[in-house]
Amino acid sequence: MGSPITFPNLGIEVDPSRVAFTVFGKEIYWYGILIALGFVLAVVYACRCAKQFGLTEDNILDMLIVAAPLAIVCARLYYCIFEWDRYRDDLVSILYVWEGGLAIYGGIIGAVLGVWLYTRHKRMPMAPLLDVGGMGLLIGQAIGRWGNFINREAHGSVTDAFFKMGLTDAAGNVTYYHPTFLYESVWNAVGFLLLHFLFKKRRRYDGELFTLYVGWYGLGRVWIEGLRTDSLYLFSTGIRVSQLVAGLSVLAAVFLLIWNLRIRPKDPAQMLVRRKEAESAEK
Repeated sequence: MGSPITFPNLGIEVDPSRVAFTVFGKEIYWYGILIALGFVLAVVYACRCAKQFGLTEDNILDMLIVAAPLAIVCARLYYCIFEWDRYRDDLVSILYVWEGGLAIYGGIIGAVLGVWLYTRHKRMPMAPLLDVGGMGLLIGQAIGRWGNFINREAHGSVTDAFFKMGLTDAAGNVTYYHPTFLYESVWNAVGFLLLHFLFKKRRRYDGELFTLYVGWYGLGRVWIEGLRTDSLYLFSTGIRVSQLVAGLSVLAAVFLLIWNLRIRPKDPAQMLVRRKEAESAEK
């Protein structure tokens, strides 16, 4: 405590502790609680919506057994690869995940790989699981970023903009930054609401929601990453890795949407949920 976070133009001042409580002398951090909360809510949402995608709750839970560990491993590897100078002389420290250093794009890559492995084993289409997974990712990312807020990390550069966040150092000096973690949390929350209320029931093909997720998140990350001060860089090029990946993601999403909706439109009747409904009607 003793290091308040202020939003002067909004009249807000808070001083959150990183530690939520202790259990047998072990400190439990808000960051971990918020990450876990985001994960649980994403899973609950996915399970409740599974039937709308032609899936079952077991499909969701079984897939997570594969995808969740891979997401964590890939998030860590992604971070360590682009911070190699920090780990090259102490490779064992790569395993010290509790010290921080997970990259969301690495996590997404790992999750997609996990979905691919699961659906390949089950001999079922991958796209419906990606659709519901994209919705879950938006929930998890929107909530998880509040952990960065409490930790006073992942903020942007110094600014004097109207919406600025003040951090107080040990000497009592206040410096104002872009609250980029809050920008991203709000961006993801808005994206979830848009996909949930405007697009989920109007899907025209399996994979459309995931494509929209990739495009929406990438669009926001291109802008937000440019404001951050803790970006990973493409080795010595000066290129922000996440900004590059986000930009390419937007281009890929636009191309796929045009291809699947205009150039070679997919038949909505071929969506997994439609085929299952047709099979049930025939019985």
